[in-house]
Amino acid sequence: MGLLTIFATASPETSFPVIPVLVLLPAFGAIAVALTPNARIGLHKLMATVFTGITGAISVWVLTAFESNGDFQFLSEQTWIESLGIQWHAGIDGISLFLVVLTGLLFPFVVIAINPHHDHKAYYIWIQLLQTGCMGVFVSLDLFMFFVFFEIVLVPMYFLIGKWGHGNARYAATKFFLYTMLGSALMLVSIISLVVLHSRDAGTDLTFNLIEIASNPAISTTSARLIFLGFALAFAVKVPLFPVHTWLPDAHTEAPTAGSVILAGVMLKLGTYGFIRFGLYLFPEASHFFAPLFLTLGVIGIIYGAIVATMQKDLKRLVAYSSIAHLGFIVLGTFALNTQGIQGATVQMINHGLSTGALFMLVGLIYERRHTRQISELGGIQKSAPVLAGTFTLVMLSSVGLPGLNGFVGEFLILLGAFTAHRWWALFAATGVILAALYLLWAYQRVFHGPENKDNGEEKPTPDLTNWERLTLFPLIAGIIFLGVYPKPMLDRIEPAVDKLVTHIEETIDDGSFTEPVPTVKMRQSFAELLEETHESHSESDSHGGHEEENGHDHESENHEDKSHSGGHE
Repeated sequence: MGLLTIFATASPETSFPVIPVLVLLPAFGAIAVALTPNARIGLHKLMATVFTGITGAISVWVLTAFESNGDFQFLSEQTWIESLGIQWHAGIDGISLFLVVLTGLLFPFVVIAINPHHDHKAYYIWIQLLQTGCMGVFVSLDLFMFFVFFEIVLVPMYFLIGKWGHGNARYAATKFFLYTMLGSALMLVSIISLVVLHSRDAGTDLTFNLIEIASNPAISTTSARLIFLGFALAFAVKVPLFPVHTWLPDAHTEAPTAGSVILAGVMLKLGTYGFIRFGLYLFPEASHFFAPLFLTLGVIGIIYGAIVATMQKDLKRLVAYSSIAHLGFIVLGTFALNTQGIQGATVQMINHGLSTGALFMLVGLIYERRHTRQISELGGIQKSAPVLAGTFTLVMLSSVGLPGLNGFVGEFLILLGAFTAHRWWALFAATGVILAALYLLWAYQRVFHGPENKDNGEEKPTPDLTNWERLTLFPLIAGIIFLGVYPKPMLDRIEPAVDKLVTHIEETIDDGSFTEPVPTVKMRQSFAELLEETHESHSESDSHGGHEEENGHDHESENHEDKSHSGGHE
């Protein structure tokens, strides 16, 4: 299989090879930067901006051309290793659509808004290769293809943290690499086991095709559960879930600002997306069987992440632990196994990418101005940098889940779905919303209010956001507000694919042990109907009261007659 044959496989919806261009264009950009002389620093950034920008523009076009029908669209299929049943097989549905768009738009944002302090050429090469890996994960419909892209992302992020990070960056990069590589090794064993057992039990040739394997679940229940655990551990490390989360705070804290934004915005979603696309879809019965375990781990992550975030002295580390809490909500919604929960989890992936990505961007701007992230050494920034303080407030409130901002939509759907399916887990998880308000508002108070701590003892105020910084932050702020005020276009595109997934889970678990938990709500069509119902209830109560009155009079007359008779008898 050559590159030309991949690009020749246009999707049925259009003659243009949409997915191959989305995935491979950033890789061509990395090659172009690599061939540019080292001294041409400005050209390196320009080329990276062009290639990632075109990728982002194509992803927006995909969003506009997408049809809300729950099917995979823009399909691209080409034989890769015929003897093993391995293909280049890619497509986009409502679950992956907005992750593709987020990946397409966040990378050019990072390239434009953030400049590396050294080694510009290598920096832009790794950034573009990372975009190729992330995009490939979200469109893969072949298990081997998915694994290849799932592994590709490790190398660029390792170098971004280790070479352009701060402090103990090499330790953080190595820890990140070892944790995720261990999980990936288990997933590789699980993929091979699944393919071989499926071929043997179904009596078919070897195939890594996700849809074919999911449509014909031939392996035994015990084997499916064991293989699911191999996938789940790899995804849990990537999310990360408690207790395999310890690499994340170090990676976030020591990573450069661009690395933190991409890690929070896109890379952590590889794990949560993997649970939905491969965990629930390939192993419905195992997902249902192990749901209490992952619900418990999600709730522990929510509460643990919030409590530890409250105790942090480093502002960036605080935001890192807040990510653990928010990702716990996504896992909670995923394993609610109903439309509201899974749809909320998908929405929250996008919202977390916007809100937490913006928070890391703002923390980076504060660090550039004050040369410290220690909360005790910051303070009073609001006086000299009101726009920075106001922007931080808006992003912080979206992370808390304030109604009217994007964070509320996903958390509401997740808690609704979880409460319908598993009430007690939802009740405990709801405390995470309160704790999020506690640690973020307290951090904001200490950083932006009170007397201003001068930078290294100098009598100079903290500079406010420049016009360029305001312009680069505008897309994230606009997304936060728009998705909070009007999430309907996003929900309409996601819901059909989620409905189809939940139906697949119900049909595959054929022993009748699972039906989708749905909220029971009495719906009224109009306000006039409500008034009519109220009037009828009042009429019934008046009628009932009248009958009681008559009965009361009858009883009184009967008593009076009895007394009269008894009096006469006496």
